[in-house]
Amino acid sequence: MMAREQHMVLEPETHGGEAPPGPPRAGGAVARLGARLRRHRRWLVPFLAVALLAQMAVAMVTTAAEQTPTIDEPVYVGTAAVYLHEHSLAYNPEHPPLGKLVIAVGVAAAGPHVDTSFTGDQTRLGRHLLYESGNDPWRLMLWARLPVVALTLLFALVVFAFARELAGTDGGLAALALYTFSPDLVAHGSLATLDVPAAGFVLTSAWLLWRARRRPRLYLPLAGVALGAAVATKMSTLPAVPVLSLLAVVSVWAGRRPAVRAARGRALAVGAGWAAAVSAVAVAVVWAVYLVVDPRLRWTSREPVPAVHGLRAVLVDLLPLPAAYRNGMRTQFGLEDHPWQGYLFGHVYTGARWYYLPAALLVKTPLGMLALWAAGAAALVAVRRLRPVAPYVLVPPVVLLAAAMHSSRDFGTRYALFMPMFLAVAGAAVLTVRRRWLPAVTGALVAFVAVSSLRTYPYYLPYSNEAFGGPARTHLWLHDSNVDWGQDLGRLADRLRARYPHERVWLVYKGSGVPSFYGIHASDPRAVPLRQVHGLLVVSDSAAAKARGRLAALLHGSRPVDEVGHSLTLYRR
Repeated sequence: MMAREQHMVLEPETHGGEAPPGPPRAGGAVARLGARLRRHRRWLVPFLAVALLAQMAVAMVTTAAEQTPTIDEPVYVGTAAVYLHEHSLAYNPEHPPLGKLVIAVGVAAAGPHVDTSFTGDQTRLGRHLLYESGNDPWRLMLWARLPVVALTLLFALVVFAFARELAGTDGGLAALALYTFSPDLVAHGSLATLDVPAAGFVLTSAWLLWRARRRPRLYLPLAGVALGAAVATKMSTLPAVPVLSLLAVVSVWAGRRPAVRAARGRALAVGAGWAAAVSAVAVAVVWAVYLVVDPRLRWTSREPVPAVHGLRAVLVDLLPLPAAYRNGMRTQFGLEDHPWQGYLFGHVYTGARWYYLPAALLVKTPLGMLALWAAGAAALVAVRRLRPVAPYVLVPPVVLLAAAMHSSRDFGTRYALFMPMFLAVAGAAVLTVRRRWLPAVTGALVAFVAVSSLRTYPYYLPYSNEAFGGPARTHLWLHDSNVDWGQDLGRLADRLRARYPHERVWLVYKGSGVPSFYGIHASDPRAVPLRQVHGLLVVSDSAAAKARGRLAALLHGSRPVDEVGHSLTLYRR
């Protein structure tokens, strides 16, 4: 019925088998215009794709050049330097090495001095490399971030290719626009962190599994490589392994389409064999990544590894992965047991809220993007010819989101970056529904997304959509990497020099940077009696959101006078 209705919408009405009368001149003009558009389309599509990629590249490189180190970055950059110079797995075992090897490409290009005699923990390692070893942290951080920028742009091509196979060239461009204008992807794609690479490898594996329906011998091994890359980047991608293995079976089954029961049994057996092969390739990739770092796989941790018990211990022991990986899992389980503090919609709490990530995505996703995500997901389920691709586009992000929602760390949408990647592809499905008004509406929503994203430039990390007041008000709803991750220390230094020279400055900073390196000479107001704190008080918005005790009293007696990067507020006291 739906197909018939769509066909009727597209076909012009006829009268007795003839086309309806109309002005010949207008019809000729329309035909000439259509022919001209078809001639120009050959270069127009590449031009639009390159333009979208270029604006994302400019946004990410600008952000990478202007921001100071965020909280996690020095750990990864320091560990990458250790990989290059010492071939040691001693640091940051809770995350597998691949993402840090990507970062190491930039670190190697920067050529920093590495103190091989350093023996501190991983937090001190990054600080020592950036600020205490004679290196330029601006230059080193930019080089460390550039490989992640490049990888983020490559994943944009995967989104375009996936969506084009699903919804044609127009759908590919729409998906590419949703991806390249995503504030979350721009923000985290410009950092030397692991979240974008991990999510992108999962997306790539799903796309290759979809392609394997036609050429399984080529694409199933490649899907295993991409899946292994994801697992070798972040352990949070492990829930995708059974999902993508099952999709390997689906791809083999769909390619064979057995008609009789005996053939179906053989097809299932072949599919199960291929699924096992995909998993085996993924495991081999993980082993290869660890061997690249240390061919002898020596395991020495700088920090104690927590013991795990029960089902967790059984799971860790059963994994056919290197001992360093399994010890990293034990560390992750130990972190999950920690009573972390969260902040959502003005409320501070200890522990986790299962609805935190959906709520955070609602705040930090452009409104037009949310609409296209919902409409595209509905189209994938409702339109019969799109249903075969629905499991590849919708099931992996749903499973990963469900797993992330059970985490004890409510720290930001960076734990769900697979959502804007997969759902950019889903959003393209809207254009497969044959309604005359849909292309115009889709174009308008994409334009709304673009405007919303461009308006936040270059402050992508604290982005929130218009319904929640925009980037200047994100700190009222969320905290940590959603708003204030230590990225604006350099901008604060510039602001203090320009507007507040020679003033006494008090600073409560949440981040990994060293204020004095940037010329910020400030004291901690929490270390002296309240009556001594006069002048300019600078507080990270995440610290202000969760202020208690002395800090709350300090803020109560102060008035805001300025802000920097929508992440730091300046108060007069």
